[in-house]
Amino acid sequence: MNSRSASLARLSPFLLLTVLGCRNNELHTTGSTPVSGFEVVQSWPHDPNAFTQGLLYRDGKLYEGTGLNGQSSLRQVELETGAVLRKQDLARQYFGEGLAFLGGRLYQLTWRSHVGFIYDAATFQQVGQFNFDTEGWGLTEDGTSLIMSDGTSTLRFLDPRTLAVQQTLKVTDEGREVSRLNELEYVKGEIYANVWMTDRIARIDPATGRVNGWIDLTGLLAPEDRSGNEDVLNGIAYDAAHDRLLVTGKKWPKLFQIRVVPR
Repeated sequence: MNSRSASLARLSPFLLLTVLGCRNNELHTTGSTPVSGFEVVQSWPHDPNAFTQGLLYRDGKLYEGTGLNGQSSLRQVELETGAVLRKQDLARQYFGEGLAFLGGRLYQLTWRSHVGFIYDAATFQQVGQFNFDTEGWGLTEDGTSLIMSDGTSTLRFLDPRTLAVQQTLKVTDEGREVSRLNELEYVKGEIYANVWMTDRIARIDPATGRVNGWIDLTGLLAPEDRSGNEDVLNGIAYDAAHDRLLVTGKKWPKLFQIRVVPR
């Protein structure tokens, strides 16, 4: 996901796919937790140079946060064309991470700098910043709190005014902790979480931390559209007004609307 990408970038595409496959298998596929598949409803172009870290859709607008030092940014993107309509670059020392929208403001994490930035969503002007003790990975909100992941199995709920931690939540699947929780999105009362280096999204109960189910997106991006340079699934946005689930990945040339279907 981050400088972890430095080591992965040195792997050949074949070895990288082998690593990805092995890590996918780390998530057990047996047991009682349901696993759903998907159908592609439609797809749109996506900037293949965007190292997607955060994705969200609010009030008819698609926002994206990108990572890598010297390439991190906050963007407003035209869904239909993938064109970047507005962009705010982060200073070179910051590695951008998760992104959330709450109360007319955009909140963006950084990876290891222990700092997040707050922007006015209408102008992209920075209006504040905040600090945290862990790594920053994913970010979403439930209408009341910001919800943050740090690469472990723990989610943190933050007060959007003070950015203080209100509570923590351990994520488990059939009693086993689920780590590498990455990009987050709050969807119909559940927290959706990409699990880094897999093709799966966990559907998490925000009250208990239990995984209610998995969405397996294996095969969503065709092999010919992959570069082999850590172009893993990462990016979930929910358009509540039209009940649309949008997903993409790091340096993916496409963004998809999918429909979750039972297996």
